Amino acid sequence: MSDTPFGFGLPPEEPEHGDEGKKKDQQGGGAQGPFGFGLPGAGGPGADNPLAAMFGSMNPNDLGAAFQQLGQMLSYEGGPVNWDMAKQIARQTVAQGTSDGKKDASVGHSERLAVEEAVRLADLWLDDATSLPSGAASALAWSRAEWVEATLPVWKELVDPVAERVGAAMGDVLPEEMQAMAGPLIGMMRSMGGAMFGTQIGQAVGVLAGEVVGSTDIGLPLGPVGKAALLPLNIESFGKDLSVPQEEVRLYLALREAAHQRLFAHVPWLRSHLFGAVEGYARGIKVDTAKLEDVVGQFDPQNPEELQQALQQGMFQPEDTPEQKAALARLETALALVEGWVDAVVHSAAKPRLSSADALRETLRRRRATGGPAEQTFATLIGLELRPRRLRDASRLWASLTDARGVDGRDGLWAHPDMLPTASDLDDPDGFVHREHMDFSELDKMLGEAASGAAEKPDLKKHDGPEDSGKGDGAE
Repeated sequence: MSDTPFGFGLPPEEPEHGDEGKKKDQQGGGAQGPFGFGLPGAGGPGADNPLAAMFGSMNPNDLGAAFQQLGQMLSYEGGPVNWDMAKQIARQTVAQGTSDGKKDASVGHSERLAVEEAVRLADLWLDDATSLPSGAASALAWSRAEWVEATLPVWKELVDPVAERVGAAMGDVLPEEMQAMAGPLIGMMRSMGGAMFGTQIGQAVGVLAGEVVGSTDIGLPLGPVGKAALLPLNIESFGKDLSVPQEEVRLYLALREAAHQRLFAHVPWLRSHLFGAVEGYARGIKVDTAKLEDVVGQFDPQNPEELQQALQQGMFQPEDTPEQKAALARLETALALVEGWVDAVVHSAAKPRLSSADALRETLRRRRATGGPAEQTFATLIGLELRPRRLRDASRLWASLTDARGVDGRDGLWAHPDMLPTASDLDDPDGFVHREHMDFSELDKMLGEAASGAAEKPDLKKHDGPEDSGKGDGAE
């Protein structure tokens, strides 16, 4: 570790007299303050103007932008992630367009009507495939920018638990003897940490906005409750090389979006179960403070892409403990069960009606299994791949349950989290399918009746017999 906090130091200016000048500078030294800034009157690098060496070579326009960005970083006083910066960078990333040259555009009236019709028809088909009623009160057609705006609140829930650990770690990398007297410096470090995370999350969300086709692509409900949303521009890109009519592609993706909406709308504990699993996993992550120190020490406002590359190398390491392994297994199983159920239900609804159902199913399975660059970025940032590794196993299990117990028996397992298959059940689906399970709805009914009976039971203390009543009178 360098002598200056986080290894910060201003680049030395080129001396006027070559090597002789360098020796003179080394002899003269010059006291340095935090981040390598020269202290006033010390004669060190940047003594007259602490930021001159950092920004001196920039033109006035770039200089103003750099100061503005630095000001935003250091003035932030919110939570562990600067979400204002994340939103700004996500919108900028979206505006730049995707690698295939597709620029974002407002959704036209005809596209909105097409999405609404696809979701309406999808919900009609799903009525035969699941006992869960419709969960979409409305259907929306989003641009990429609208997807960013609508999903950022949920990304905040996902990322903040991990970012909290980084914020604490940024203070921990200071030497112990400095921590007691470096309150403002620690605050500055946390502000920079919030900006660093905001920059990276914004970049990843912006890239992901160019890939997703709806609000539930990663198996989590990213959009507002009860609103099925599709992105017409991305659906067009998704289907252009599939040799499948655009209408069928849109309808199949609408089936998946509507199925997710039904599940999250009518299984009230599911959302908190998934997000709780993410948070439980995050609690077991440790931060590589050595890498964090290197990242912060190499920060250069003139080259923000270097910071991005450094962070993408990963600084999160899961704790190799039974608790962490259990948290990961619980999360992966939950994601697989959600995606497997959607896969099975959508296939049941689409197979008799769409000639391309098999091809579209396989394409989407592979897409979820491999993930895109943005999804890999999130895996690096928060140490977690939101990917259903056992999607095919879960889908086969749900299909077997349908054959053995019918649609109602299969969907009834969502009544309580303890009724769902476990990771070991995915290894032995037949054993789970034919195993007897407690009906929690009947148990709840019995408990309710017992409670009701207790409320109606007469209170013997208040309705004693005549002998007790007489004793009472005599006592008076």
